[in-house]
Amino acid sequence: MSYSYAYLLKYIIIGDSGVGKSCLLLQLTDKQFQTVHEPTIDVESDVFATKMITADSKPIKLEIWDTPGKERFISITRAYCDVAAGALLVYDITRRETFDHLAAWLEDVRRFANEDMTIMLVGNKCDLPHKRAVSYAEGEKFAKEHGLIFVEASAKTAQNVEEVMSDYWCISVQLSPLSRRFSHAV
Repeated sequence: MSYSYAYLLKYIIIGDSGVGKSCLLLQLTDKQFQTVHEPTIDVESDVFATKMITADSKPIKLEIWDTPGKERFISITRAYCDVAAGALLVYDITRRETFDHLAAWLEDVRRFANEDMTIMLVGNKCDLPHKRAVSYAEGEKFAKEHGLIFVEASAKTAQNVEEVMSDYWCISVQLSPLSRRFSHAV
């Protein structure tokens, strides 16, 4: 059997409802932003996307799952943790409570995920500095304390989305033992 990629890796996007997870996914995969976006209420085809990247001269297919941010859907999020190579843990820099909930999200992911999962903390909506409720330094400190990669981004303007996310995928591919588990002959 022949594949058009060397690796297939799965990623999840997690965080509170309304932080912009679906918008980040759309910007990352389609370079688009939707002003009005329905909340993710289940894992359906519209919350799953693929992206092809290259790392170490090898084609890699990424499957990226946008998870619901409501507590009642936490079992869906947990179900995807054990097969995910990485996670984007997203909060909204304009809503303090989304930052305050990060520790609980992180604890859940680490409880159900592969211990080698690469996690990136993303402070979304950095295009709204006048509404900022969480400083860059706070996000950076949280990331350092928990061994996470950190970036602030904007799904609306695409600031840091493509460049930083591409670097993240490459780092996680190199670090993840799952890359060996899901490798295919090209």
